[in-house]
Parts: sequence; structure tokens; C-alpha cells
Amino acid sequence: MSVSRVFVVGMLIFSIYLFSVPIHSYAETPEERRSRLEQELAEIEKDIAAKKGNLTVLQRQRTSLERDVAILDAEIETAKLSIKQRDIAITKLRDGISDKQTAIVSVDQKVSKSEQSLAQLIRRTREIDDVSLAELALGEGSVTRFFEEVDNFEQIQSALDTSFKEMAILRADLATRKEALEGQQIEEQDLRQIQVLQKQAIEKDEKQKKSILTVTKGQEKAYQQLIAEREKQAAVIRSALFGLRDSAAIPFGKAYEYANEASAKTGVRPAVILAILREETNLGENVGTGNWQTDMHPTRDRPVFAQITAELGLDPDKMPVSKKPSYGWGGAMGPAQFIPSTWVLYKDRVASIVGENPPNPWTARTAIFATALLMMDNGADEGTFAAERRAALRYFAGGNWNKASYAFYGDDVMEFAESYQKDINILEGK
Repeated sequence: MSVSRVFVVGMLIFSIYLFSVPIHSYAETPEERRSRLEQELAEIEKDIAAKKGNLTVLQRQRTSLERDVAILDAEIETAKLSIKQRDIAITKLRDGISDKQTAIVSVDQKVSKSEQSLAQLIRRTREIDDVSLAELALGEGSVTRFFEEVDNFEQIQSALDTSFKEMAILRADLATRKEALEGQQIEEQDLRQIQVLQKQAIEKDEKQKKSILTVTKGQEKAYQQLIAEREKQAAVIRSALFGLRDSAAIPFGKAYEYANEASAKTGVRPAVILAILREETNLGENVGTGNWQTDMHPTRDRPVFAQITAELGLDPDKMPVSKKPSYGWGGAMGPAQFIPSTWVLYKDRVASIVGENPPNPWTARTAIFATALLMMDNGADEGTFAAERRAALRYFAGGNWNKASYAFYGDDVMEFAESYQKDINILEGK
């Protein structure tokens, strides 16, 4: 057998061996660990459902000291269970992240080997291609040798074609795995933000419970007097400051006025619009101290941000944006926390209903209208509790909105909405 024939056969065997390994084979989490986590998660979710059922019963009872303390206790216990539930979800995400990182290394190695194989095939193709058919036919050797070389060339060309196709598959698989890894890392960061938020809610409920018990010292009559005193405070609602991230606080009455305008245009309840802004304002980790040059996605958002600030006549270096988390990117703008690439999708619609062109994402009125538009697109204009909660979850989590780990965000928004609705009812004389 000729040297070239041996070379071609060897390369074909190598190629077959290289690509015979399944592309999707990668280390997986041990089955025992997965089974244990699933069982723990099921038990916690069952307990959460039971606690929420008890909470609903308590909330229907007549207002009393005992009832309200019991409600706070139930809310605290439910929140603690939700944190445990989310811890398990984060653990499972970490397992998946580890699996994907291992798989990416494996596919990377396959790509490297494939490139070496292709390089050798291409070199051999060039060697044969550099010799003309006339030279092969008139050179040393028999006619049989001539046809062997022609046959070798055809085999190498076929091997090259196969290798190029398999390389494309490998590279596509590698890109998919890297994209999935980034998605899981961002999801873990989102869950950690909710953990911080829910722990703050627990602290608030515990302080409220302590305050109630301290003031009343267990006396029902004193508690009823406390309720009456709180109702008298309703007169200051309109002048109370409504906090906004990256923007000066405005009186609640003014915030309600803007939200009412936005509601008339979108059909989204004013209380829900304000609740979203309240929730976005209080997400503890990203407080608008980021810089566009370091915290924004360099290709997706940074050029768009430069364009937005230029149109508004603003210095991009002086405009506050959210800092990037440990995974993913920050760069969200203003009270409504729109990222630049999303803002430009809404800019013309916001300008149309606000009457401001170009619209400024850092001003209170514009941010409120932008929030209302996005919530309308998420389905909040249906007006039901379920639709409003689902829209809030989509506002924060996008395609992950229906995962149990994100439930707290939606629940918290709806609690804020209920509280604001009471204030709004007082303002409207209901």
C-alpha cells in the first residue's frame, strides 16, 4: 500500500474515532443528589401551600390583635420556607452550571482536535493538488499507481467535506452550551437578589410584630385604639414622599397622578404601576451606582446608551445606572430600571403617550408611563390578580416568570399594590 494511501486511511480512521464520541456526553449530577433535592423541594412547596392557606383564613377574620399577630407569624414562616425553597433551586442551578462547564471543556477539546485533523487533511489535499494529472500519469510507476493517487485525492476531499460538517455541529453545540451557561448564571444572580429582598421583608414583619406587641402589651382595646390612630394618619398620604431609584423622590399624590394618567392610556391599575416602581426601588443590590463604560453590555447596550444620552443632551458619565452583578450585565436606567436595548424598543411609544420627545428614562413621569406600557405588554391590563402578578414576574424574570423560585417577587408586588390601593381609595374618598 502506498504511503499516501496509508496516510488517508489513517486520517479517516482518526476522524471516525474522533467524532464517534457523542457530542452531548458530559458529567451529570449524581442521581442520589438530584432525588434528594427534588424530595426536599416537594416537601417545602407543600408546606408553603399549607401556610398560605392558613394565611388566607386568618385574613378573612375580624381585625384583632391576635389575628394580626398570627398573620405576621404566618407570613414570616412562609417567607422562611420560600428562602429554603430558593436555596435548593440555587443548589440545583449550581449543579447544572458545573455540568455545563465540564461539558464546555470537553467540547472545546473536541474542537481543538478537529482543527488539527482538518489542518492535516488540508495539507495533504494541497500536496496532491499541486501535482498535475499529467505529472501523475507520466511519472514513475504504473497506471495502477496513477489511479490510486486519484482515488486518494477523492477520499481526502470526501473526508474534508465530512469534517467541515462535523466541525460546524461541534461549534454550534459549543455556542449553545455557553449561552445556556450564561443564562443559568444570570438566573442564579436573580434568585440571590430575591433572597436579599425576602430577608428584608422578614426583618420588616418581625419589627412590625415587635412594635405591635410593645405598644399594646397584649391588650385588645389598646390595639383597636392603635388602628384608629393609624387611620387618622391617612391625611398625610398625599404629601408623603414616594421613593424612586435614580430620581428625586416625589410626593405620593403626584406619583398617583402620573400613574392615573398612565392607567388611562394602558388599562393597568395605578396601584400596580406604583408597586412595580416600589419593588424596583428596593432591590437592594443594584442601587444605581454603576457606570455605563464598565457595567453595561459592551455591544448590546453601550452604544445605545451613548445615543440615548446624546439625544437628551446628557453627559453619559454622570448618569446613574445599575451596577452589574457577579454574572451578566447591569446598566438599567432610571426609576423603571429599563436597560438601554429595551428602552429603545419602547422609546417611540413612550414619547407618544407622554408628549416628550425624546423621552427621558430618569424623570418620574416618563418612568411611570414606561412601566405601565411594559406591564400592559406583559398582560397586566387584564386586571385580574393572576394577570397582574404574572405581569410583575415577567417584568423581573422574563421567560423564567413561572418558576417557583421567583414567586416572592410577584407576591411582594401584589402586597405593595394592595397597600397602595388602600391609600388610593382614601385619596378618592372611597
